[in-house]
Amino acid sequence: MTDTDIPTTTTPTTTVMESNERFAQAPGDPYRYGVYLRPDPVTCAAVTAVTSQLRAQYGLVSAGAFPPHATLVGSRHVPGPVEELIDAVSRAVTGVPAFTVHNAGVRHQGVGLVYDVHHLADGVTPNTAFVDLAARIDAAVTPLEAPAPNPAGNPFDADAFRAHLSLLSHDMYVRPDLFAEVEEYVLGLPVPFSDSFPGDTVTLYRTSSEDWTGRWWQTLAWEHVHTWRLRH
Repeated sequence: MTDTDIPTTTTPTTTVMESNERFAQAPGDPYRYGVYLRPDPVTCAAVTAVTSQLRAQYGLVSAGAFPPHATLVGSRHVPGPVEELIDAVSRAVTGVPAFTVHNAGVRHQGVGLVYDVHHLADGVTPNTAFVDLAARIDAAVTPLEAPAPNPAGNPFDADAFRAHLSLLSHDMYVRPDLFAEVEEYVLGLPVPFSDSFPGDTVTLYRTSSEDWTGRWWQTLAWEHVHTWRLRH
C-alpha cells in the first residue's frame, strides 16, 4: 500500500463559540436563584459534618443538598439575564456593613432542625442587621421575578423571617416518624461550631431540579454564581 492509499481521518474540532453555546445556561426554568449568607469556615464544616452524618446513617438528604448557608432570599424564579440579578443585588448591598452572627446551637424550626443564628448573644433579641439585609435583597430581587409553575413562592415577611442554618429539613415531611431518633442522634454528634462569626459574605447560587413541584431535594443541583463582601 502506498502513502496515497492510506485512508485519512479528520479529527472533529469544536470552536470556542460552539462550546460556549453547547454548555450555556438556558434562561428561566428549570432554574431558581437563592441569595445566602455564607457562614465562617468552621460553621460550614459543622453543617457539612451533621448533614453528611444524616445522609450516611438515615439517607436524609434535603438539608445537605445545599451548600451551608443562611437564606436571605430563596428559590426565586428570575428568567432574565443573571447579570441583571447580580447588578440588582450589588446595588442593594453597597455600603452595608458586616455584622456579628450568633449561633445559639441546635433548635427546632418547622419540621426540622437548624443552627439558630437569628438572635443576638442573649438568644432572645432578633438580630435586626440580619433581617434588614434580607429585606434589602428581597426588595432588589422581587422586581426581576416572574411567576413559575412550582409550589407557593417564598415572599419575604420580616415578621416571619428566621435566620437559620438547616441541618434537617424537608425529609421530615416524608419520614416524620424518624424525628425524635434523628434529633437524639444530632445532639450526640461531637461536632464543634463557632458561637459567633462575622456576617460578611453574601453569595448567589443557581439551583435546578427535575421536579420543583414534588420531592425536589432528591434531584437538586446547584452552582455558585457570585460572591459579595460586606463592608468592615
